[in-house]
Amino acid sequence: MEELDEILRENKRRLRFGVRRYDPERGIGGYGRRVRYKMKDCDVYIPKGMTEDPEFNAAKRGKRKFEMLRFRYDFEYWAVKCAKIKDKSSGKVVPFVLNYPQRKLLKELEDDRRQKKPCRIIMLKARQWGGSTLVQIYMAWLQIIQSKGLNSLICSHVKDSAAMIRGMYSLLLDRYPKEYMTGGKRLEFKPFESSRNTRRIWERECNVTIGSSESQDAVRGGDYAMAHLSEVGYWRDTEQSSPEDMVRSVCGAINTTAGTLIVMESTANGVGNYFHREWLRAKKGESDKKAIFVPWYEIEIYRKKVSSVAKLWESMTEYERNLWKVYGLTLQQIQWYHDKSREYISTEQMQAEYPTNDIEAFANSGRNVFAREKVEALRGDCREPIAIGEVVGKSHKGKDALKDVRFEEMSNGNMKIWSMPSNPRKYTYKYVVSVDIGGRSESSDWSVITVFDRGGLAHGGKIEVAAEWRGHADHDIIAWKSATIAKYYHNALLVIESNTLECENEGGEQGQSILNELYDNYNHLYYREVIEGLPKLGFHTNRSSKAMIVTRLIGLIRDGEYIERNNAACDELAVYEQNGLSYSASEGNHDDMVMTRAIGLFVATELGLDVSDYSVFK
Repeated sequence: MEELDEILRENKRRLRFGVRRYDPERGIGGYGRRVRYKMKDCDVYIPKGMTEDPEFNAAKRGKRKFEMLRFRYDFEYWAVKCAKIKDKSSGKVVPFVLNYPQRKLLKELEDDRRQKKPCRIIMLKARQWGGSTLVQIYMAWLQIIQSKGLNSLICSHVKDSAAMIRGMYSLLLDRYPKEYMTGGKRLEFKPFESSRNTRRIWERECNVTIGSSESQDAVRGGDYAMAHLSEVGYWRDTEQSSPEDMVRSVCGAINTTAGTLIVMESTANGVGNYFHREWLRAKKGESDKKAIFVPWYEIEIYRKKVSSVAKLWESMTEYERNLWKVYGLTLQQIQWYHDKSREYISTEQMQAEYPTNDIEAFANSGRNVFAREKVEALRGDCREPIAIGEVVGKSHKGKDALKDVRFEEMSNGNMKIWSMPSNPRKYTYKYVVSVDIGGRSESSDWSVITVFDRGGLAHGGKIEVAAEWRGHADHDIIAWKSATIAKYYHNALLVIESNTLECENEGGEQGQSILNELYDNYNHLYYREVIEGLPKLGFHTNRSSKAMIVTRLIGLIRDGEYIERNNAACDELAVYEQNGLSYSASEGNHDDMVMTRAIGLFVATELGLDVSDYSVFK
């Protein structure tokens, strides 16, 4: 009873703390510093900057002048008085009153504008709280109220989606109050020259253009001051065009000056794509954009009456108790979450639909092999490589490939290095090189060669990724390339997954020949067993051995026992799935880097630092 009494007291405190009174017409709870101003009917709270405007005293003499001046300083007041939207619940056209998440986003937009900074936002959307609505109507406010001549672009993954966003603007113009139109002139979209994608508001001397990532040429090179880039996580990445190229082309033409605006937003669509990479950069403070995410519990409708505190408390999962202890949510919020989660088969599915944090938002299935929070923890040690290029010898294959081995920096190289080879001292195989051989063509699986540094184990440290090569080439070239890299890293133990080579042609004779020739010239080649005095070269992955190495990798990631340097590897780990007894990348993704880590780290952890026998399967 005492525990429940304390819970109830704490919940009442949280409820009081969470009350946010909001009345945009009176200015209560609005953005920025406000001052009290006495009107005939009631007191209102207007932006302080408005009272310092030279036109303020004159504006006090007439209601319309006062309101028009307030529109310039108070977006929320203009929105409720002039902007109409279609309510998704009722289908009715209603005044635009900002909800809490929209006010959270508005603060970031207005902070930059008032400080005369270019506004740059990346927004991760979860469910429909109206982020796109706020962005579009804010852009309309800038065009209608703030400045003439501000051309804007709305670009989405498909043109119909961009047209729907512009449709919100059309509704706003259609329902715009006549009493607030400058000179009584109606605000409306009209055709602009012969363009099918551009509409012009002639009274404001501005264009609004729509486009899609599918027809990128149609929006390149435009004269824009603002860009709303929608559902970027779903923009296609092809050999002919990429989201990165599209964004660079559009945004590169927008000046980095006060009054310009770029908002990139999307719901999450897995990890490793352009939007996810840009989100991670923004989170780390490495981007020009501010990262904004709205968790489910900040959306005000997600609350539910608690009929029995005792029953709820006893039935709460560990995750839900964490919502109380760590996130400080109320019982009403947790009751909603508790009941809603019963609609979903797994916790992961619920988290993907109603994420508590951005990590959950990017989760795309409930079959993930590696715990998401542990994969995200790995990212903490990821960084840009210190060098990019190629490790080369006198030749690209054969024994001369192992002569005059050196690293050559080149911007288009396939080799990323995070730490150069250091003196191995007395260690036996300070370095382990793991190889996953992929396909030959550009559209096939990648070949990946990963270098692991085991030196940290000698003083209680961890194995870490030192370098990685990723590309496409013929299988014999990949094999010799990996030997050249292993040679460069002080004759590292070279562990090549042999499945691809053993399947070469009928019976794998060609692939085995490649391994045998390699072994004749580089005797630091891993073998799994000895049969009749001959080593069985390479690491063979089958259902049993794959389960073994993946299980080892799960433990290493869970316990934080290896240091990752490559963010792209974390992307692959995040979408690696288990389907029944098999493991694989989720549809449309790769697992080449996952396999080099599973194989390489298994071998690296089986080896001692002071033993010379490197066959771990005897």
